[in-house]
Amino acid sequence: MKEKWFELPIAIEKAIKDQKPVVALESTLIAQGLPFPKNVEVAMQMEEKVRESGAIPATIGFLDGICKIGMSREEIERLGNGKEEVIKVGEGEIPYAVGMGLNASTTVSGTAWIADKFDIKVFATGGIGGVHRGVNDTYDVSQDLNTMTKTQIIIVSSGAKSILDIPKTLERLETNSILIMGYQTNDFPAFYSRMSGNRLNYRAENPQDVAMAYKAKTLLKSRQAILVANPVPGKDEIPNEEIDTIISDALEEALKKGITGKEMTPFLLENIAKRSNNKSMATNISLLLNNAKTAGEIAVSVSGVLNKSINHRIGFQEE
Repeated sequence: MKEKWFELPIAIEKAIKDQKPVVALESTLIAQGLPFPKNVEVAMQMEEKVRESGAIPATIGFLDGICKIGMSREEIERLGNGKEEVIKVGEGEIPYAVGMGLNASTTVSGTAWIADKFDIKVFATGGIGGVHRGVNDTYDVSQDLNTMTKTQIIIVSSGAKSILDIPKTLERLETNSILIMGYQTNDFPAFYSRMSGNRLNYRAENPQDVAMAYKAKTLLKSRQAILVANPVPGKDEIPNEEIDTIISDALEEALKKGITGKEMTPFLLENIAKRSNNKSMATNISLLLNNAKTAGEIAVSVSGVLNKSINHRIGFQEE
């Protein structure tokens, strides 16, 4: 094992130091979420959406046990071309990838932990993990929820994956003191669908609203993440009533095959894509690109807010 377990490009390191806008991007969509070469194409498009918003993208993944905090196209292709084994790691499995010198993609949990460690303040993904359906039998709860309790980062996602038990996931988020801000919505999105039917208490109309809440959290020294629930664009959504039947059938097949744990999500996403004639994949790509764009805009606002005082708005002095 090499003593230095990460590589941070100079441009990203300087941007972080100067509190310039940087957006972390996860890599499970590259290694496990989308087929090659579509996965590489979408990863590069997400980076471009971040740049168009005025921020710097930092796609995170592991190659030979080294964490790349900002990957080149060649490195992204290596992670996603299927020629080498790539494991999937959350926060808990990162030491294994480093210690064994493995290639690994990072989940929401893994990406959030690394981004927070290197002071990247905004992270874009598709949908967070959460409490799985049938949890009373499986006890299957994503470590994403636990990592979010101790990472002071803004996570932009299209809510939670539709394959989850969304009401239970929301209850767990509330228990964990995670602030959820609906982005121009009062209804928690359900990945493929703009609305899950679960009402949100807090709403952000624009990137500045999110940035102000984040600044307040830093002054309050609150360590939990902020989850920005950003619905998929309306033209690309799959209505709940249409996708629910497909998900139920895919879940039934997964149970029959004994698929559980980390293998469940990639299996379901692939199965749902087949059952929907790839309509779900188009929706997935749409929301990924939209989240990257929104995250970039939020990162720009966060950078602006952190580089000027807003103490008069909050009513107390920073130490």
